[in-house]
Amino acid sequence: MSNSRSMEVSRSGTTLFVLGLGAVLALALVFTTVDPWLEKAGILAGGLDVHIYREGAWRLLHGHSLYRDETVGGLLYTYTPFSAIVFIPGLAVPAAWITNAFLLVNLGVLYACVLLCWRMLGYRMSTRSAGIGALLAITCVFLEPVRTTLFYGQINLVLMLLVLWDFARPEGGRLRGLGVGVAAGIKLVPAFFIVQYLVLRQWRSAATASVTLAATIALAWLVSPGDSREYWFSTFFRSERIAPDVEPANQSVRGVLAHLTGGSEPVWLWLILAGVSAGVGLTLVVVLDRCGERLLAVTLGGMTACAVSPFSWGHHWVWFVPLLVHLVHRAQTRPPWWFAAALLFVATGAWTYQWTPDFASVGVFVLPKPWHTEPILENAHVVVYVFALLYGLSVARRAEVERPRSSVADPIPVG
Repeated sequence: MSNSRSMEVSRSGTTLFVLGLGAVLALALVFTTVDPWLEKAGILAGGLDVHIYREGAWRLLHGHSLYRDETVGGLLYTYTPFSAIVFIPGLAVPAAWITNAFLLVNLGVLYACVLLCWRMLGYRMSTRSAGIGALLAITCVFLEPVRTTLFYGQINLVLMLLVLWDFARPEGGRLRGLGVGVAAGIKLVPAFFIVQYLVLRQWRSAATASVTLAATIALAWLVSPGDSREYWFSTFFRSERIAPDVEPANQSVRGVLAHLTGGSEPVWLWLILAGVSAGVGLTLVVVLDRCGERLLAVTLGGMTACAVSPFSWGHHWVWFVPLLVHLVHRAQTRPPWWFAAALLFVATGAWTYQWTPDFASVGVFVLPKPWHTEPILENAHVVVYVFALLYGLSVARRAEVERPRSSVADPIPVG
């Protein structure tokens, strides 16, 4: 899509009606499919991970090891030493308030992500586009990665915001790459976008991101050399600290292999499939970026990073949010794409199952399923990723065919 002139969100009542309906449906599903106060599942009864972040910051300030002892809930700290520095402001919030406080922060970050997506698609910011963005953000609350991120008090949406902020900036901008570097300094998966900058030949952005990442490592080493040494020479290589590969919520290529083989997958096979996935994803990223599809390019890059990571929890796939925004954008002028957006909403929704009065699971991949559907449902996010790659390929091919015409014609206005 050409971004040569700003556009307004469609003034057709269809957009407002569909997104209004989606927002109401999303809230109804989030608050009625599971008791919102049910421990370990209710949307208002979570906050485990944000308490782990807070304890990590406390340990850093008081000279305790980040990685040797269990934290809140008996879980281990798995983020970089720099992340504990970033989480220090959380200590200013009383422990009894931190869950709700970060829930509100995450909701604001989700909204900011949607607005950045609109900006990357070429829309001008107005009261109307801000309102439609709010409805779309509320609709996204029911997507499993978003719902689970909100429930646990996870940081995935914040990391995505940093990356989107980077890619929304003009190519060659002085600070472009800073967001990716900081995000990678907190959690290593976003370092994939440094590779993406390289394949796009955006050398300045890649250099800025790399220097920023190196600076986060150096700062953490100065603040806590013991934790830094332990993380980079030991903890970094121990993925089993997160969870076993066969964990149903492991939605990565390695997770798929573990699910299909019962955990006996050979490492070489995972490396080959992850390499192929990275190659295909990055190739599409280059073609789509060249065609002006910047949002779809960065979205597929984020999804590819999740796919090739050794372990990706379902909530890491917050990149379904910009994918949904992209589909809504297409539906502005081609109404059949509302059906595609609805399919994505259903396929990645936070569908729940109440196993006992005190326990419910969240996500398609942990629902009870007939044996013949298990290979698909248990790997739901990766299956959606494969379809997203095919969709990206079709968009790239269409853009390549239409480029000679669009190069001499004005872009079609939206609305």
